[in-house]
Order: sequence, then structure tokens, then C-alpha cells
Amino acid sequence: MAKKAMIERELKRERLVAQYAVKRAALKEIANDEERPMEERFKARLKLAKLPRNSSATRLHNRCQLTGRPKAYYRKLKMSRIKLRDLASNGQIPGMVKSSW
Repeated sequence: MAKKAMIERELKRERLVAQYAVKRAALKEIANDEERPMEERFKARLKLAKLPRNSSATRLHNRCQLTGRPKAYYRKLKMSRIKLRDLASNGQIPGMVKSSW
């Protein structure tokens, strides 16, 4: 089980990303537009830099919804390999059985 603080920090990042998504996209649009004057593009980049770092989507990290584990995460199932194996062994995931031979 991951620390509660790490899970809460990740949730805080998700809220910040959602809150600043529109503003960040608009500033990126201005900053990357080659037809605009250089000063306007530079000002947009400065405003973008003043936004909170955690409002960037690249700072998000996937975590298991059951345990909060950040590594060995399956995107389709939104859980870690360890929990996936436990649930499959207990027969709680339909259609999935533990292989044996």
C-alpha cells in the first residue's frame, strides 16, 4: 500500500491539471503560433512558466486504484500486477484464470 500522502499528492495534481487545462492550452497555442510577433509569443511563454508546475499533464503518474502502487500498472484495468494476480486467483475477475500446466 502506498503512503496516503503520495496518493493525495497525485489527486491534487489531477485537480490542478483539470483546473488549468484550458488556460495552459490557450497559452501554448499562442506560444507555438509562428505567425504571431515574437514579443507576444515570449509573453505567452512567461505566463505559461508562471503557472503551477503540477498543473502540467506530464507530471501525472498512473497509480493502482486499489493500492496506490505507482509501478507495474496496467492501463486497461487501472490496477497493478500484484492486485490483478490476487483478484484473478480468487476468481473475482470474470474470464481470467491463473494459468497452470
